[in-house]
Amino acid sequence: MMVGRIIETADCVAEGAEWLARREPRFATALTMTGPLPLRRRADGFSALLDAIVSQQVSTASAAAIWGRLQAAGLTEEAAWHKITDDDLRAVGLSRQKMRYGRALALAGLNYDELRLAPNGEVVERLVALPGIGRWTAEIYAMFSLGRADVFAPGDLALQESARLLFDLPDRPSEKALRSMAEAWSPWRAVAARLLWSYYRVAKRREGVRTG
Repeated sequence: MMVGRIIETADCVAEGAEWLARREPRFATALTMTGPLPLRRRADGFSALLDAIVSQQVSTASAAAIWGRLQAAGLTEEAAWHKITDDDLRAVGLSRQKMRYGRALALAGLNYDELRLAPNGEVVERLVALPGIGRWTAEIYAMFSLGRADVFAPGDLALQESARLLFDLPDRPSEKALRSMAEAWSPWRAVAARLLWSYYRVAKRREGVRTG
């Protein structure tokens, strides 16, 4: 099984950025505006995926508050979810839907060690099979929790808008169109995503662009 390059350090990100700048002049220009790109590595495992579920469709502040209550109650580890009641979960602010998603994740018994060694496509396939985990969440997990260098998340609206601005497109590209564009950025698509997100923040400040 081929996992491909893993982004472990800031040097890995810099290597990818340098490769992208040589391949695409617009990326070279964007890098002069963004400066060094962030590493953005996170822990993997049950807690990382549960955090992603908790964060869905709520504000950053609300998600942080709920996550803080889950941590305080000792409910961020998989084993705890095999013993909790709905009342316990309601008390920390989880909706009925997110209770179901969290329980499904705990009951799925994912082998996170195996997932670290699975090819990119298999990682995404295994995760999207679970309730409450869509393709965007699976791709973000692969990029930042597993450090996969050649994964992209074209369903992300900020990436779409950033690509529109940087490549001077008439409209924001669709998920399918952006996925196709990103093929040219392999094997450093996850670094291209970091660059586009960073460029988006710069463009927002300079042009008053709003998230769609």
